[in-house]
Amino acid sequence: MNASNNLQYNYTGKITLGIGKKHHQNFLPTLELLKSSLLVSISGSLRIYIASILLMTHINILNCVAGGLIVYAIYTLDRALESKEDSINKLELKGANRKLALFISMIVFFLGCYVLNSCGLLFIALMPLVTGYLYSKGISFGKFNFKLKGGRGIKNFIVGITWGIFITFIAGVELESILPLIIIFLYYSFKLFINSALYDFKDIKGDIIAGIKTIPVSIGEENTRNLLLTLHIISHSLLATAIIMHLLAFEPVILLYSLFIGIFYIYKLSNNRENESVGEKIERIFLIDGEAGSILCVRSVFSTIL
Repeated sequence: MNASNNLQYNYTGKITLGIGKKHHQNFLPTLELLKSSLLVSISGSLRIYIASILLMTHINILNCVAGGLIVYAIYTLDRALESKEDSINKLELKGANRKLALFISMIVFFLGCYVLNSCGLLFIALMPLVTGYLYSKGISFGKFNFKLKGGRGIKNFIVGITWGIFITFIAGVELESILPLIIIFLYYSFKLFINSALYDFKDIKGDIIAGIKTIPVSIGEENTRNLLLTLHIISHSLLATAIIMHLLAFEPVILLYSLFIGIFYIYKLSNNRENESVGEKIERIFLIDGEAGSILCVRSVFSTIL
């Protein structure tokens, strides 16, 4: 009797310990997965806020937050739907509870849709979900396969166009004039094209193994850098011209800070960054995902001084 009880106790204890260990192993990568899109979502909200300032429209904080929720949901969805290259490039997410991440991302997505729908922007809210799915999983009809994640800048082009439309329509929902909207759309489309291409520099190994020909893989570091700098100068020239023509708000701090910080981080980040240190990762996140926040901080400081 005693031996039997001890065996049961030991067996039960072993099972309990195993569950606890598994839970601990899953917790950290799951947490990493859930928080990996947090900064980019905050950046998305702030970009809508900045676009509203430039367009001189009413700043709807709730719409800015809803836009950030959509961004969080789409990027978390992309990471939860693990791809071949992600299994190589994002080892920190190995073992994460992806079903939980999918569930949370869908809840967040529906919250964002609910808010934007009240302004007649449901189509704009749904658009990133469609392109996000085509980016992560793609569609197949017999022998025909279509996925946005490959193809010499196609993915970067889709990212830029999608989020450029998303930001512009939310910020300019009340605006009747089309020309300012076109300028803001081009500005953010170019910017997000550039940012997505810079992020490709840290995923070169996984992209090559997966057979994905990103811009850095296809044309090399120097040519990619020159391309991104050209697009950056063009977008800010358009922005400056629109400000001079009074199509957009007179915001020299936003224009100049965005111009110079962009040139700096294009030069700084357009090289192979497969083996980033913790400091280099923080630097990249601050320069790219933190750009919108730093723009508003600098603008606030200058407004206070002046």
